[in-house]
Amino acid sequence: MRTENEMYDLILEIAKNDDRIKAVYMNGSRTNKNVPKDRFQDYDIVYVAEETKSFIEDKDWIKRFGDILYMQYPDENPYYPNDKENCYGWLMQFTDGNRLDLTVQTVDYTLQHIQEDMLCKVLLDKEQILPEMEEATDRQRWVKKPTEEQYHAVCNDFWWCTNNIAKGLWREEFPYVQDMTGQVVRQQLIMMLNWKVGIMTDWTVSTGKSSKYLYRWLPRDEWETFLATYFDCDLERAWQSVFVMCSLFESTARYVGEKLGWEYHQDEGKAALSYLESVHQMAKDQ
Repeated sequence: MRTENEMYDLILEIAKNDDRIKAVYMNGSRTNKNVPKDRFQDYDIVYVAEETKSFIEDKDWIKRFGDILYMQYPDENPYYPNDKENCYGWLMQFTDGNRLDLTVQTVDYTLQHIQEDMLCKVLLDKEQILPEMEEATDRQRWVKKPTEEQYHAVCNDFWWCTNNIAKGLWREEFPYVQDMTGQVVRQQLIMMLNWKVGIMTDWTVSTGKSSKYLYRWLPRDEWETFLATYFDCDLERAWQSVFVMCSLFESTARYVGEKLGWEYHQDEGKAALSYLESVHQMAKDQ
């Protein structure tokens, strides 16, 4: 596997030897000092050029970066909007284990957008066209303190949507149950856990993409309880995981409400939990 220095040298050497490329910057996890380093970190690189067309039309130029195992052209995907004339990307997984997410942007596009992302770090600027950037920081991604309205909305959304899980489990419709749990109900739990972490850290940390770093701040028993909310398609294990999720949400919502001076509407949770328990006990012929 090529080392980090070898990859940077290659990325910059290609840019220096190509007159079309005016500057290079990087963003993503490698510019974030709070992300632990490992072999699976992508190289999120942007080449700034006068145009993108010649790069797109040349199907072979990306072979300069190494032996590609497989790749994706995200801007060719019909399900996602794109602006090929100003921004075009190649996602490359190499046979040596490295991954490069490479984007070519026009100068005008870069100047309009580069300062929107505080994790950008300039690696090369041949003609001094890029603005001066502050030191890369994940401050934009720090957990944000909610409003009281947002707090109550998350509580209501969590408890209300558990009734969908209940009927899905009773019907044994696991695709529906998994979607409703993972995409709706657990997301409200994750939001509440993030707010707890925000309170514990005075709103100065990011829990990462998909809140994958929650374990850094939650007590170990709470983290393990959170992991127990993930379930397979065994019916009884699924029910028990849902009850675990409800218990964890209630204790966390109480904590957040107390610390922020807001009343937790406990009757709402009790009613929803009572309904869950009744459906759990309901015979299939009822």
